[in-house]
Amino acid sequence: MEFIFSLVRSVVLFGLLVFVAFRIFRILRPFEKGLIERFGKYNREATSGLNIVIPGIERLIVVDMREQVIDVPPQEVITKDNVTITVDAVIYYEPTDPKKLVYNVGDFITAATKLAQTNLRNVIGDLELDAALTSRETINTSLKIILDEATDKWGTRVVRVEIQRIDPPQDVQDAMNKVMKAERDRRAAVTEAEGEKRAAILTAEGERQSQILSAEGEAEALKAVADAQKYEKIAIADGESEAIQKVFDAIHKGDPTNDLIAIKYLESLEKVANGKATKIFLPADLSATLGSIGAVAELFKDDDSKESKKSTKK
Repeated sequence: MEFIFSLVRSVVLFGLLVFVAFRIFRILRPFEKGLIERFGKYNREATSGLNIVIPGIERLIVVDMREQVIDVPPQEVITKDNVTITVDAVIYYEPTDPKKLVYNVGDFITAATKLAQTNLRNVIGDLELDAALTSRETINTSLKIILDEATDKWGTRVVRVEIQRIDPPQDVQDAMNKVMKAERDRRAAVTEAEGEKRAAILTAEGERQSQILSAEGEAEALKAVADAQKYEKIAIADGESEAIQKVFDAIHKGDPTNDLIAIKYLESLEKVANGKATKIFLPADLSATLGSIGAVAELFKDDDSKESKKSTKK
């Protein structure tokens, strides 16, 4: 019987020692920090690893130093142009001073949520609806600056603030949809008109270019024909010039008499007279020409008298 009591006493004592050991030796993880109070008063800060806390005399408060997220509930906000919209956001923060976080604020989550809602109404209340819908980055930045300054005494740092959604009333959404549809229709009409205009310009430009090329081709052809005619006339003139020069040289080399020239002149007049012209122009020195003709006539008379004498003798 005494053995059983001794065994039970030993087990209880061992359990008590284990319990006391767990209460004395406290282990903190790398992302945790602790505050140790002695008799209800702050004594020291506990870091990650093994820490000794005296049970019944000291108390350990563990603080998570990782980045946390606060979901700000949706709320109705009135814009500068008196439109009621529903807005919600999320806040990302991280503790920087566990002592301030524990002793300077009773419920940090509730305090940060209310602070974010209040400043969200103030920031969006200074904006019109269109600006609020298109200025999310501006709203995020403004809220971050305000909340970071306000929560600094609470031992936290606001990393960023993100607006999740901004919902206008249904009637405003319907009106906005109609406006956007009208704007898209207008842009489509403008784009179509611009396309038709561009096509007409390109067509006219193509026709103009075609006409220019055709005119240039005709001009080149006319120029080629003119050049050919010019070369032909030049060649004919050169040939006639060369022929005249040869005739002139032949005449001078042959040393013709005035009688021969007169005979050729009469032959030329005969060819002129046989033409279809109604007017005949004679040279100005007609007297000299007639004198040559008279000399030729006398020459023919002498020849006729000589022939008649010869016939008489026979």
